[in-house]
Amino acid sequence: MATESKTPSQTNSRGSLSAPSGTAATGPLPAPMTSEAIRAFAHPLRTAMYQYLTAHGSATASQLARHLGESTGQTSYHLRQLERHGLIEDDPEKADVGGRERWWRTVSFSLDPRAFEDPAARTAAAVALRAVVAERARTLQAWFDSGAAAGAWVDVSLHRESTVELTMAELEEVSDAINSAAEPLLEQAKRRAEQQRRAGAPVGVESRGISERRRVRLYLDVFPLALDD
Repeated sequence: MATESKTPSQTNSRGSLSAPSGTAATGPLPAPMTSEAIRAFAHPLRTAMYQYLTAHGSATASQLARHLGESTGQTSYHLRQLERHGLIEDDPEKADVGGRERWWRTVSFSLDPRAFEDPAARTAAAVALRAVVAERARTLQAWFDSGAAAGAWVDVSLHRESTVELTMAELEEVSDAINSAAEPLLEQAKRRAEQQRRAGAPVGVESRGISERRRVRLYLDVFPLALDD
């Protein structure tokens, strides 16, 4: 498991100068959630459904109802609310699967702290962010607990923490560089996975006992620390 923790340092160089994606070569970040969307997302059942869809790729209202112990009527209603705010959409790859029932997948979004200035959205934003942080902690802990079952995937995973003094321009440059480098590779992988699914290739195919394809989660936070007291 590739793990790195940088000690605080300083830089005197002068800079030259987005949690589901753009199709441009530089990969623009998803649009920020509106204050209304934040309030809608903060509903506990909607957050739980979004997290399930994120982990499993797509699902129907019935599947979500069974997993969450709710009625299909409840999950269907809340799925429509998530769709209304642009947080989920139909999964075109499953359009002809499951008869009349719709398959849903998540739409990426970003959080703009300026939306929290709306008093009506502030409490909802706090609820939503706590749910996001809790889900991230559960997912990471499950990965760390997987131990030997992770196999060779441990060698290609990455966990890094760095603290460095930057100007605002340098921070923007770092953020842009990370996004610009990662997004084309992610889009390439998405196209490859879609082509393989259309060709009927099984998910999780193994070679010499090692799964060659798995759903992978990327977490990245780049932000300034609080000012010293």
